[in-house]
Amino acid sequence: MRIITSPAEMRAWAGEQHTHDHSLALVPTMGFFHKGHLALMQMAAGKADKVVVSLFVNPIQFGPGEDLDQYPVDLQKDEELARSQGVSVLFMPTSEDMYPAGFQTLVSVPELSRHLCGADRPGHFNGVTTVVCKLLHIVRPDFAVFGEKDFQQLAVIRRMVADLNMDTAILAHPIVREPDGLAMSSRNSYLGDDERKQALCLSRSIAHARRLYAGGMHDTMRLEAEVRNIIEKVPGAHVRYIGFVDRTTLEPVNQADENTQLALAITIGGRVRLIDNGRLAEAG
Repeated sequence: MRIITSPAEMRAWAGEQHTHDHSLALVPTMGFFHKGHLALMQMAAGKADKVVVSLFVNPIQFGPGEDLDQYPVDLQKDEELARSQGVSVLFMPTSEDMYPAGFQTLVSVPELSRHLCGADRPGHFNGVTTVVCKLLHIVRPDFAVFGEKDFQQLAVIRRMVADLNMDTAILAHPIVREPDGLAMSSRNSYLGDDERKQALCLSRSIAHARRLYAGGMHDTMRLEAEVRNIIEKVPGAHVRYIGFVDRTTLEPVNQADENTQLALAITIGGRVRLIDNGRLAEAG
């Protein structure tokens, strides 16, 4: 496995692969790998000849008071895990490489960013789309793999790629969960034992909403009240948002149907922000 830090070197390596007709898949990450990340790498390896994993904690997608300075880092372990998955290149640029002095361009997908995390974290998606746009231009992959845990991010990136005529297919991997249902996330490392148990209210509330939907409850105000009740009964859990949205447009809906997604964000202990989501018309 090769470790590259320079965008220019990364671009040159990618160009060399293309001259040899090697297909490329990119897995953009912020590091601190878990089994969810490894599943993305495995999906990428199944689609392309060479896999590039980017590891970059992107400062412009963090807002004031968020956890940029506390975001977990373990570069040695990440290198070992990436190597174990047969990754060809681990691309680890610095902030100075990605955003040199004078940088001022931002990429925005305003409509899909209006609700959910876009409303809860103003400016977040401008940072996400900008860094992903840069990575796609640097690596020029045939495929890029993202996890469905960040459901809104996936929709925003797909829209950006389509709107800007980028020649990269965006692939989605289903949410990878712990045996007890907690969606895998690097931020789970912030949780103490009791907090981790509290965080299970996310997956429990999604499962409850699915059962209610399957039983004929389609009014999203009633569904939201049921979900909120589950979360608010948990000590230390605080609702950031509960959204029942159209899977394509991400617009809120009043009546749930087979195209409705439930998206949730909570904080645990007033400090750990967690998200989860699920399609209502699925068992579980």
